[in-house]
Amino acid sequence: MSWIRTIIMDRMFLLSLLLINILGTIYGYYWYLYQLQETPWYFLPFVPDSPTASLFFIFVIIGFLRDKQHGVIEALAVATLFKYGIWAVGMNLGGALVGTPLDLINYMLIFSHLGMAVQGLLYAPFYKIKGWHVTLAALVLFHNEIIDYVFDMMPRYDILDPYQDMIGYLTFWLSVLSIFIVWKMRKA
Repeated sequence: MSWIRTIIMDRMFLLSLLLINILGTIYGYYWYLYQLQETPWYFLPFVPDSPTASLFFIFVIIGFLRDKQHGVIEALAVATLFKYGIWAVGMNLGGALVGTPLDLINYMLIFSHLGMAVQGLLYAPFYKIKGWHVTLAALVLFHNEIIDYVFDMMPRYDILDPYQDMIGYLTFWLSVLSIFIVWKMRKA
C-alpha cells in the first residue's frame, strides 16, 4: 500500500487534484447561482454545500504542497466532502427512483460527488486532526442542517420536495456518520 501513498502525495498528482477541485468548485458555485440569488445574505455562506466542501479540500491540498497542514481545515474538508458527496449521490438516485430519468448531468454529478467522498477519505492517513477539530466540524455540519431544513435553504430538487422531511432526517444521520468517520481518523 505504500505505493498508493507515494502516488497520492506526489507533487504533480496533488497539482492535478488541485486543478480538478478548483474547476469543480467553480462549477459547483455556478450550479447554485439561481438559489444564491434568492437566498438572504445572512444564509449565503451556508447554502452552497458541495462547492464549499471542495473549497476546504483545495486548502488541504495547498497545505500538503506547502507542508503547512491545518487540522481544522482538514476536519472540515473530510467531514463535508464525505457528507455532501454521499448526499448528492443519494439525491440524484432518489430523483431517478421517483420518476426523473438520469441524464448526462446527473451522471456527472453522481461520479464527481462520489469522487469528493473518496478523495476526502483517501488522504486520511495524512491529516493532523485532533478532537477539538472534530468538535468544530460537527458544530458546522449540524448548524448547516438547521439552516437547510429548518430555514428551508437546502439545495433544490423539485421532484423530491414531497420527501423533504425524510431527506432532512436521513441527512442528520449522514452528518452523524460523517463526524464519526472523522473522529475515528483523528490523531488524538
